[in-house]
Amino acid sequence: MTRPCGGAAQREATWALRKSRAPFERGDDMRRTACSLIAVLGLWCADSASGAGPPARAALKFGITAVILQDQGEFLAQWEAHLEERLGRDVGFVQRGSYAEISELLSKDEIDIAWVCGAPYVRHRDRWRLVAVPVFEGTPRYRSYLIVRASDTRRRSYADLRGVVFAYSDPDSNSGYLVPQYEMLKRGLRSATLFRKTFFTWAHQDTVRAVAVGLAQAGAVDGYIWETLARIEPELTHQTRVVARSDWYGFPPIVARVSLAADDLDAIRRIFVSMEDNDEGRRLLGRMNLDGFVPGEDTWYDRIQQIIRFVDGRYAQGPQL
Repeated sequence: MTRPCGGAAQREATWALRKSRAPFERGDDMRRTACSLIAVLGLWCADSASGAGPPARAALKFGITAVILQDQGEFLAQWEAHLEERLGRDVGFVQRGSYAEISELLSKDEIDIAWVCGAPYVRHRDRWRLVAVPVFEGTPRYRSYLIVRASDTRRRSYADLRGVVFAYSDPDSNSGYLVPQYEMLKRGLRSATLFRKTFFTWAHQDTVRAVAVGLAQAGAVDGYIWETLARIEPELTHQTRVVARSDWYGFPPIVARVSLAADDLDAIRRIFVSMEDNDEGRRLLGRMNLDGFVPGEDTWYDRIQQIIRFVDGRYAQGPQL
């Protein structure tokens, strides 16, 4: 976002302009004032062109993965403008197709904050700092949904899915990969032998679409995403059926690189937490189907840590598809 130049030179020019409006008693005075004004304006323009004066702060880089809204470009532009107005600096969204890409950018300090899944946050707690946690339907928690096609009335659990084609969202997703592994393993099942075929869609909404159109017979998705799609695109979710809902887990949080200055972290957190206190913030929250944001607590993600240890222990040689 381009901002008007300013600083001492601009104030000097403004002062000279005001003086030039005063009545002049002698022609020499008028000429001297005009020359001074031209000189000041020349310095102001040179300042602006050369970038002199107080340096502009670097833009805040905000990492995100897939956005579920149909008009995501317009929405992100509005959210960006809201953050810029509140923060007093430029903001730029950095969008990538996977959690791994966002995690790498954040861990290398190439972005400042990101909206990530709970599993990557738990795995990078030593390098990331918790900023804020979304609140959905009154709680900062969410669940993984196991879904099948709406016409499939027989299957009711993972144990009923033998031989199907199964869609995961992202290998670093809690609800779209980790929780399904945990739910199967604790029942003595393994993805590699239970399913005929598996694949990643790289977005929860695309998992819903894959099941709806029959590319997959079942899939695991973020419950918040499914419920939001049910509100904005009901013709899609009506083609699927929720078979099972998992336990509750800490909602995917907003996090920051560990090297972000404490003052910046506090300012960013205040903006998220106060969104529900202003009209534009409430409108944006409504678009996201969220109640608001809260500061959050690290302990909300301890349950994810427990199932990571459980699944990693069973799959000592890595994820099994």
